[in-house]
Amino acid sequence: MFVFVQSSELELKGLKTKVSEMRGLKLTERFKSIQVHAVSSTSSETNGGNSNKGSETICGNSSKTKPHNNLNRNRSLIPSWSKTKSGTNNNSTSLFANLVPLHLPSTDTIEPSIEPHFKPINLVETLSEFYQRMDFCSQSNKAVMCVEQCSLLRGLGDQKILRRCLRTARQNAEDVLSKVVLSAWLRFERRDDELAGLCSMDCGGYVLECPKKNLEPGFRPCSVSDHCQCQQELNQETCTESVCESDEESDVLFCVGSEEISCVRCRIAALSEPFNAMLYGGFAESKMSKIDFSGNGICPKGMRAVELYSRVKRLDLFCPMTVLELLSFADRFCCEEMSSACDAHLASIVVNVEDALVLIEYGLEERANLLVVACLQVFLRELPNSLYNPKVAKILCSSEAQERLASVGCASFLLYYFLSQVAMEESMVSKTTVMLLERMGDCATEKWQKALAFHQLGCVLLERKEYKEAQHCFEVAVQEGHVYSLAGVARTKYKQGQPYSAYKLISSLIFEYKPAGWMYQERALYNMGKEKSFDLDLATELDPSLSFPYKYRALAKVEEKQIKEGITELDKFIGFKLSPDCLELRAWLNVALEDYDSAMRDIRATLTIEPNYITSHGKIKGEYLLQLLNRGVQQKSQAECWMQLYQQWSCVDDIGSLAIIHQMLENEPGKSLLEFRQSLLLLRLVYV
Repeated sequence: MFVFVQSSELELKGLKTKVSEMRGLKLTERFKSIQVHAVSSTSSETNGGNSNKGSETICGNSSKTKPHNNLNRNRSLIPSWSKTKSGTNNNSTSLFANLVPLHLPSTDTIEPSIEPHFKPINLVETLSEFYQRMDFCSQSNKAVMCVEQCSLLRGLGDQKILRRCLRTARQNAEDVLSKVVLSAWLRFERRDDELAGLCSMDCGGYVLECPKKNLEPGFRPCSVSDHCQCQQELNQETCTESVCESDEESDVLFCVGSEEISCVRCRIAALSEPFNAMLYGGFAESKMSKIDFSGNGICPKGMRAVELYSRVKRLDLFCPMTVLELLSFADRFCCEEMSSACDAHLASIVVNVEDALVLIEYGLEERANLLVVACLQVFLRELPNSLYNPKVAKILCSSEAQERLASVGCASFLLYYFLSQVAMEESMVSKTTVMLLERMGDCATEKWQKALAFHQLGCVLLERKEYKEAQHCFEVAVQEGHVYSLAGVARTKYKQGQPYSAYKLISSLIFEYKPAGWMYQERALYNMGKEKSFDLDLATELDPSLSFPYKYRALAKVEEKQIKEGITELDKFIGFKLSPDCLELRAWLNVALEDYDSAMRDIRATLTIEPNYITSHGKIKGEYLLQLLNRGVQQKSQAECWMQLYQQWSCVDDIGSLAIIHQMLENEPGKSLLEFRQSLLLLRLVYV
């Protein structure tokens, strides 16, 4: 059984007196109470309890327990079998003793997160208006419109719809940067980076995601299922390659240092207008057979390459450093054809991060757009790993880097939108995430882009507990037309000790707009007593997909020592929407009832959905907790697991099936039949 924190009778009586006095006050006065509404925004309170407090609770030291704020808030999760069954479970007892104290959150400490998505007040009306605009937009704007559609639908959490939007955007993309970003985004959404033995620059077999086809400019209509022929084209080029030199005789010498390079005058003149004017115009060089070309930033080897290129128009005969010298030469003497050819050739040889880090500097210096895009493509297709490379982060994150990318036309909203989503998935509180969102806001041009950028930046700053800066970002998003950001404004005010101001803001929002579930859920945070329960019930009625009201009611039941009723409340939500945090909470409640089989079921299902899940508010890895709970249950053979799987499969018990398959895969890792059954379950639960 659980050991609940208890205060002395005197302290409990004093607390009840205070609460009864507060109920008699007016609404505004109730919000002014520091004792009831003290906002101590410490990490321990937000995360469900301080470890020191938990130690005192486990030891039963009520004299050290704070009399008011911790009453019934933190409940020590020490299973009774870790105490009573010492003869058979000495190992498990020692493991639990070495853990940091575990606590359930309380109804006073949990709160829903502000969703970092574009969230219209009325999604149906917004989508209807969007499709009307989509019908009349030009071809050049279709890709941007599809990205806007993706941002509108992201909050639904349907990965299939998001991938469909991204594919449509890629089909309609015209510039190479958009093609590269959208192709990498599609790859990331499929989590191709997690597949062993797959190179990030490999062609997946389809035109829309081929890294080589991405570097071809212009709109090229193609189907989602069109297969790429890049490998066959490469083989044909290899078979037909031959150097066809002209029979023209050299008629001019270019002297570079002490060396003389024989050239064909008309071929050199054809490279650019400046060369044509020099060799055939009114300049002295037009009558010379030997021209001193020293001091023009090119070495003898480079000049020989210029001469050979002028005749055969080939660059694959030279090493990359020579091509870079030709690129610099072409830009200096306005050789546009040579410059484009060098740019395209260098872009085609960028295949790994190391090469990209070197070549992108040359590309930025020489304003080689295609080369820079090719280097960015390598970085993007290596996400999320490339974000942890400090050299890559330096190129992508800082404002100076953004200005350099903008100088070659490679700093776009789409680029930083993709980078920001990846960074937010990796960490909502990292400095890299903040910097990328700031760059995203700098590149935003349309209202919805600015609203999304500032709203997401506000969400990240809220997670970082930078409340004043977060409030400013949310307010900017509201000014750009994103009404949902008012919830962020209210939350930051609440965190800064202004609960009544937050309450009034959300109440005015409910009065002004058509009520939605999230509005009442948000207002419930700033309410109390029956009004709080009423708001949460109404939030569930308007939007049953909100998990917070169920978790709150479940914890309220637990505080009344009705643990089974709390589990029943969580069952209502888990029955139609699988949520890792609800599964974890239900697991802890099952531990309280000493139902370790059910607790292990929920933890295993959670680990199937999120293999790296960390439980108990970021304190314990799910795998480690699983090992502890495993000591308190009867072990099953693989045959018994198969029998249980068939029973649960017949009963359509998806969570139980996920759990038993997780256990069977521990015994037989990589068994394809089990992985196939697991994938069928996950597909049905819309988690892949």
